[in-house]
Amino acid sequence: MLIDVHGHLAPRGERGGGPPGLHDPEAMIEAKLELGIEMTIIGSPVGAGSMLPGTGAANYRQSAGKVRAHNEALAELARRYPDHLRCYAYLDPFGDEAMLGQAAELLGEPEFVGLIVSTSVEGRFLSSPRADDFFAFAAEADVPVLLHPPAEPVGTEAVLDLGPGVVEHLARMNDVTMGVAALVCAGRLEHHPGLRLIAPGGGGALSLLPEKLDLAMAPRPGRGQAEPPGWLPSRSLRRMLVDSSCPNPAQFRANLEFFGADRVLFGTDAPPLMGELKRMKDLVSEVDDDVLARNAARVFGLGVPA
Repeated sequence: MLIDVHGHLAPRGERGGGPPGLHDPEAMIEAKLELGIEMTIIGSPVGAGSMLPGTGAANYRQSAGKVRAHNEALAELARRYPDHLRCYAYLDPFGDEAMLGQAAELLGEPEFVGLIVSTSVEGRFLSSPRADDFFAFAAEADVPVLLHPPAEPVGTEAVLDLGPGVVEHLARMNDVTMGVAALVCAGRLEHHPGLRLIAPGGGGALSLLPEKLDLAMAPRPGRGQAEPPGWLPSRSLRRMLVDSSCPNPAQFRANLEFFGADRVLFGTDAPPLMGELKRMKDLVSEVDDDVLARNAARVFGLGVPA
């Protein structure tokens, strides 16, 4: 039975927009069980905010108390369906000590098996020094982190006139690609080698870019980059985990080749993408379900039910 590491449900009482499936946990669980998906790890990349374009700035104005209330409401869902749900605790990666403190306390509860943060915050990637405290906290907590694109990824203004679908399926994929590339180039995985960072959407285009990352960080005398960083970014990139929530066979095979089958996790982004469930399941058919299930169980420590 598979474990879906990338799902979303809205806690009772929260109305932040999005499709009806976000408010129907029973339908989600039933549809996934029919395909052999036993458990889903759910979380919100915006806390109690909204993924609708135009709401991005407000999402990062939530207090630590409001974020904690959202996380606790999400945990209540997991307690209602203990055989089928676990949770990511959301926090703002540029947040203060109070934000980190509430996340640390929640990780002591059995429903929470990881953290979820945005790949960018109001146009800034997590290579920013403002995320230093977050990565130190994540390394010390020793839990997986899902790096989810935000409501308004970098470049939203340039494509919003093409419609929200372009933001959802293209701009957010680009945010994952560039966001992870930025933190790799910043040495986050070198400074904290124990980090377990998950890039959703199959990691965007990351598996196609290792050589370009090395070229990007190569010395350029006379152009402000005289010394190499001290590590190969392409080697650092291999420490990432990626999910399978992009329905593209070529990307999935590239991920298997570059990252290796042991660093690929089954993920669907459903809800909201419930209509893509079967295609997502078929996508991973060339890898044994037991391999993907063991990967998730190892990464999230899911040997014992909550």
